[in-house]
Amino acid sequence: MKTFSPPATVLSRRRFVQGVALSGAVAGFSLLRPSNVWAFTSPGQPRVLSGTDFALEIGETPVNFTGATRMATTVNGQLPGPILRWKEGSTVTLRVTNRLRVPSSIHWHGILLPFRMDGVPGISFPGIAPGETFTCRFPVRQSGTYWYHSHSGFQEQTGLYGPIVVEPAGAERNPTDRDYVVMLNDWSDSSPEHIFATLKRQSDYYNFAEPTVPEFFRDVRALGMHQALAKRKMWNAMRMSPTDLSDVSGYTYTYLMNGAAPAGNWTGLFRPGEKIRLRFINGSAMTLFDVRIPGLKMTVIAADGQDVAPVAVDEFRISVAEVYDVLVEPQEDRAYTVFAQSIDRTGYARGTLAPREGMQAEVPALDSRQPLSMVDMMGAMAMGGGAAHGGMQGMAGMADMGGMQGMSGMAMPGASAAPPVVRHARTEYHNPGVDMHVDMPRTNIDDPGIGLRNNGRRVLTYADLHTIGGPIDPREPGREIELHLTGNMQRYMWSFDGVKFSDAAPVHFRSGERLRIVLVNDTMMNHPIHLHGMWSELENPDGRFQVRKHTINVQPAQRITYAVSADALGRWAYHCHMLYHMEAGMFREVVVS
Repeated sequence: MKTFSPPATVLSRRRFVQGVALSGAVAGFSLLRPSNVWAFTSPGQPRVLSGTDFALEIGETPVNFTGATRMATTVNGQLPGPILRWKEGSTVTLRVTNRLRVPSSIHWHGILLPFRMDGVPGISFPGIAPGETFTCRFPVRQSGTYWYHSHSGFQEQTGLYGPIVVEPAGAERNPTDRDYVVMLNDWSDSSPEHIFATLKRQSDYYNFAEPTVPEFFRDVRALGMHQALAKRKMWNAMRMSPTDLSDVSGYTYTYLMNGAAPAGNWTGLFRPGEKIRLRFINGSAMTLFDVRIPGLKMTVIAADGQDVAPVAVDEFRISVAEVYDVLVEPQEDRAYTVFAQSIDRTGYARGTLAPREGMQAEVPALDSRQPLSMVDMMGAMAMGGGAAHGGMQGMAGMADMGGMQGMSGMAMPGASAAPPVVRHARTEYHNPGVDMHVDMPRTNIDDPGIGLRNNGRRVLTYADLHTIGGPIDPREPGREIELHLTGNMQRYMWSFDGVKFSDAAPVHFRSGERLRIVLVNDTMMNHPIHLHGMWSELENPDGRFQVRKHTINVQPAQRITYAVSADALGRWAYHCHMLYHMEAGMFREVVVS
């Protein structure tokens, strides 16, 4: 039974969604080209550090996003932290001083560097003790958009993050008139320790969109009484919810764009006819965002810092830790809303592109929340073949449902006629931490995901992305490692192959080898998986190179593969970038030797 806080102690829904206009730690920022002058468009100081030598201080700063003042973990007193502007081919030195009363760290997400500079306590270094300074020095071997964040405890949730922009050694492939970072984050006035303890105690505490009686009668009208009852019986037997899209929702989150709540209306200025680059970074702890700019077509030109063949879209989903660079060319002398709604449709981040300060455009209504489909639970079985089952209760009621299509109501793109057979580890069975197995996962990468299918807009998928220049390494993988993304949502336990990090042995890569990683999502949640230190080169279902990324989102009941060249000696982190999933155990160490 879900418990509710007394109304007097809960901020209004509007306050949580909209937030307040200003926070003492935040200010907008942009890069104006071709003069390469950094500027800002909101009250506050410019927040750009450029060159090769950087001094960063981790500390606490008061912020107010909801009408209540809280302490944030910040870099140089700013949230997000300052943009670090580097040049490909240079060597950068970063002196990071910890002014907190507890240990801290900074991980340079997506940056290729020696493992001892990677910033993961317990794996690459001991962490930065209170009052100490840790110096990182490494050559910059890449260009593009990246970011940095803490890898200590829950500090990433409380504000320790910021953007990195690396200019190419040569000319920009896509020169622009203006260049803006658009960083997306989720903020809560509750402590992350409290959120995590709440999830462990009641995993659906923040989900206020559970199936209702009116929805049951809608199912009866659409499916008939027999199948409507079978549908409810199945979900109840699985102890899962078809509305379980996000562990943490807008009930406690205020969604930020460049450190501004929706009411703060971060604004990027332009002149009609200019070409603008928007560098979207999802630096949130737990939230997937669906991004669009009504009235403007977006051309995606880079994914996770790597240039891709341009693709025009109306909308894209950006998972936690992912990065997309897009071009827009507004022709009219009017404002445009930059709209990023959460996957569970409980809130949004928003900003404005405008010719002048103070202008606003209409903010779209949130899309309706779509329930998880059979495809999201059963993979290829729901597309015409294979088998799937829940770990403990099984697929109760599935036979009565007759392969019910009413849960998805649509044909899936890229359905595979012969899905590959997967190999479950012994540790997945008879395991209280695993509540579901998918025996025949889907392999399609042309699915935009739950809530975006057939929505009338042109939505980006991984199948649209093609890294310019092809794979780094032309060799075929000589070895394959299969790992399953596993969990028990009710118990809030997450793992690889049913084994949480504290009980898991490291994964070993042989130095210089080319190997294939196979990931199978045995859960009904998205998991953005990040391998530190090396590129993950996503393959299409036929095993051909698709796109180079540092973070790959694996959809529910999906199998994906990617090639890795083990060219970085040392100890590396490998984990789901959902902060609370990682903390709950979906983390491994990779050793390259």
